[in-house]
Amino acid sequence: MCVLTFVPKGEQHFILTNNRDEATARPKAIPPQAYQIGNTDVFMPKDALAGGTWIATSDNFTLCLLNGAFENHKHQPPYRQSRGTIIPAFFEKQNLNAFLEDFLFEGIENFTLIVIEHQSKLVLTEIRWDGERLFVAEKDAQMSHIWSSATLYNAQIRHEREQWFEQLLHQYPAGISADVLLDFHQNGGNGDIQNDMRMNRNNTLMTQCIMQVVKQANEVQYQFVDFV
Repeated sequence: MCVLTFVPKGEQHFILTNNRDEATARPKAIPPQAYQIGNTDVFMPKDALAGGTWIATSDNFTLCLLNGAFENHKHQPPYRQSRGTIIPAFFEKQNLNAFLEDFLFEGIENFTLIVIEHQSKLVLTEIRWDGERLFVAEKDAQMSHIWSSATLYNAQIRHEREQWFEQLLHQYPAGISADVLLDFHQNGGNGDIQNDMRMNRNNTLMTQCIMQVVKQANEVQYQFVDFV
């Protein structure tokens, strides 16, 4: 839930790769499998503690949630419900506008939610909740993007990661592959293990898993790398 890259591969296809950076005291995530939410088959891992998820994909939508909105915020529990319930709530609606109108954001901790619609064409929407206000922006779905959690990475580190990502893309002007992106999420950085793409902060907070979603032709595929 803590770093995410998006790379389009044409009008309908894309590669989405996500690192989950989490406290080692938290129970290990349940690996992804199919769940039925409403009338939709959704592939997603589950948080073993709260039962929610940070990333999920179906035939028509792929979503990923990162902790924090724009900058680090003060943690002020109790919260009404876990951020992990947000993505399953979206799949109950299967419609972005209906979700935004009906979902109660008050009482939920700050987050950034990326929504990719991949039906007739790619539509990429960024939703940020800062604890008081909701910010919704449509992003260019034919451009590559990277997001890092504002709760774990300050503005300087987030900017450095953007530069690493841009440098990687420039190395592959003809198009980057899913394998190269997966390697970047495991080995990218400058040798600072606390802030590299695969991070480890004194074995108390570390990258626990990576999930990659690849949409191509008429199918969605995923890879799940479990470091725990």
